[in-house]
Amino acid sequence: MARVGLTTERLVRAGAEMADEAGFDRVTVSALARQFGVKVASLYSHVRSSQDLRTRIALLALEELADRGDAALAGRAGKDALAALGDVYRDYAREHPGRYAAARLRLDPATAAGSAGVRHARMTRAVLRGYDLDEPDQTHAVRLLGSVFSGYVGLELGGGFDHSAPDTQETWTRILDALDALLRNWPAP
Repeated sequence: MARVGLTTERLVRAGAEMADEAGFDRVTVSALARQFGVKVASLYSHVRSSQDLRTRIALLALEELADRGDAALAGRAGKDALAALGDVYRDYAREHPGRYAAARLRLDPATAAGSAGVRHARMTRAVLRGYDLDEPDQTHAVRLLGSVFSGYVGLELGGGFDHSAPDTQETWTRILDALDALLRNWPAP
């Protein structure tokens, strides 16, 4: 093992790169072992299983996304913050499609509670403070933003808009404008 310098962090990063290149569903301990030219058993001192590896990649992706979100939101409010957060998710998904898919992995409650997913919720709520929403409307708005960002990005990555006009950037800008208008004029129950 020492000859290839295997560590948990190196394996997770290699798995994340593999996810971006081949797809998150193709990341396994066996595939990583082949990539490093070692026996599968050599990796089990670093990761317990393929599911453990995928979970660690998901945690990495959530952390990377949260770091980008924190940087993008600094000093912004209202529509600027909304657009910045949306762009973080969209840009990350385009740059790292496998990691973005990993970030959507369902985590067990204990793992989720200790993950950067908590930071994502805080960032989204910080954006919503600019819209003066009280509970439970704020929670409804968090779910709306997550659904719209995730849905659009998923359709775009899947090629759902490849053969139609107008340009996807124009649509994205219009969606952010519409979300801003909705959040400023949130409907009463």
